[in-house]
Amino acid sequence: MNEEASQNKLAQTVQINQAILLKENACARKNIGYAALSRIYHELGLHVFINNRSRMLNTSYIPNSILKLLVYNRILAPASKKRAYESRDMYFENTKYSLDDIYRCLTHFNQLKDDIQRHMNLKITEQYKRNTEMVYYDVTNYYFAIDEQDTLRRKGVSKEHRPDPIVQMGLFMDTNGIPISYELFPGNTNDCETLITTMSKLKQDYGIGRTVVVADKGLNTSENIVFNILQHDGYVYSQTIRGGTKEFKEYVLSENGYTWINPKGNADTERLFRTMKEDAMA
Repeated sequence: MNEEASQNKLAQTVQINQAILLKENACARKNIGYAALSRIYHELGLHVFINNRSRMLNTSYIPNSILKLLVYNRILAPASKKRAYESRDMYFENTKYSLDDIYRCLTHFNQLKDDIQRHMNLKITEQYKRNTEMVYYDVTNYYFAIDEQDTLRRKGVSKEHRPDPIVQMGLFMDTNGIPISYELFPGNTNDCETLITTMSKLKQDYGIGRTVVVADKGLNTSENIVFNILQHDGYVYSQTIRGGTKEFKEYVLSENGYTWINPKGNADTERLFRTMKEDAMA
């Protein structure tokens, strides 16, 4: 018996025929790698938060199980809610819910949207030492393949140049590129109209101190500049020089008021400055 046990411990050779394909649903294949995502999910305490906020719901399903499915599937295999439901057996999780349950639960998650973001910000700060020395903000949009507009999904300037109704989303990220918060706006909202609302909410809800807004000309409006000044924040907005007046070009390109980092000057910097001036005045 000892000899037989020793033989069983020896290395085995396994042959695989690469010409044979696995049939769909031929075996119950599982995803093991999502364990890394599961650890982060639990480090952020999302399971505790969702379970506590769902105790009063009279449902047959567990909202936390649905949220985990949507989070894992969005990261590993982005697709529709229906597709996520169809692939739910890939994970070692509770799957006792229907596709309709997922759709119903979305309303519950939406009601918790702001609270979830504040909870995650607190946990990220505790667990990973969030760095907000620099805060980045940008606006994007996504479209919906629907025939009629509603109060949120409106026709506007699509980033993908599509005629479909869109929704505008403003997103803040910290110095390390980790999202802080987001806000949704009707699709016909101009990018420049989103900053004041989102920045005010960010400072109030997340305790963000003085910030320097760095943005393209899409956010460059007098209202936003006044808001930054009144908040004692800084701002750097891009501005088109080529289309400006002669006085404006001379003001921007004048060396007066600038402080050179290298007092002795730098040949490459001076050459670049002259090129910019010649190009702007052309």
